[in-house]
Amino acid sequence: MRFLINQKKAEIVRLPIFPGELLLLENFISEQFALTIMQRLKDQIQWKQDTITMFGKVHPVPRLTAWYGDAGKTYTYSGIRSEPKPWIEELLTLKNQIESLLPELKFNSVLLNHYRNGLDKMGWHSDDEKEMGINPTVASVSLGATRRFDLRNKSDKNKVFKLDLTNGSLLIMRGELQHYWVHQVPQQKRITEERINLTFRKIN
Repeated sequence: MRFLINQKKAEIVRLPIFPGELLLLENFISEQFALTIMQRLKDQIQWKQDTITMFGKVHPVPRLTAWYGDAGKTYTYSGIRSEPKPWIEELLTLKNQIESLLPELKFNSVLLNHYRNGLDKMGWHSDDEKEMGINPTVASVSLGATRRFDLRNKSDKNKVFKLDLTNGSLLIMRGELQHYWVHQVPQQKRITEERINLTFRKIN
C-alpha cells in the first residue's frame, strides 16, 4: 500500500497546552483514503472487547480494541494485559508516514480503538504506563467520525482543553503532557457513525 501525506494542507499546529506539547495536523491523510483504510482495518484487525472490574463488578469496555506491534512488546493498562499481534501492511504504512513526518519518532506498537457509535467512549486517563518510560510520545490517527477529545489538568480540574478530531487527522502528545494532563473521548449519543483511532507508541 502506498499513499502520500496531504501535502497541500499539511500544517502542524502547536495547541495551547502547557506543560507538555500537543501538536495537531488536521489533514495528515486525505478524507477518502482515511475512509478506505478504516474499512480495511475493520475487516482485517482481530478486534476484541475486554472487560474491566470496578467496585467488584465486571463491565465490558465501551469500545473494541486491538494491540499490534513488534514481538514481545506487551502492554498492560487498566489491568488488561495485551500481547501484540503482528503488524499488517496498513498499520506499517501509517507508522512509516508518521515517522517520515517527524523523523525523531520511532514506534514499535499501536493500540487501536474502534468506537462503533457515539455511545462508545474512553474515560479519563493518562498514557503513562511504566512500559512507555518517561515523557512518552504518542501519535494518534483518527479515521471516520469526528469525535471530541478533552484534556484536563491533574492539579487544576477547572483547566480543560477540548478539540474535535476529524477524519484523517494526526495528534501528537509528547514532552511532559502525560505527567500533568489526563484525556478522554466522551460519549456523544447523537453520533451514529463509526470511528477508528490508532495510537502509535514505543514500548521499552
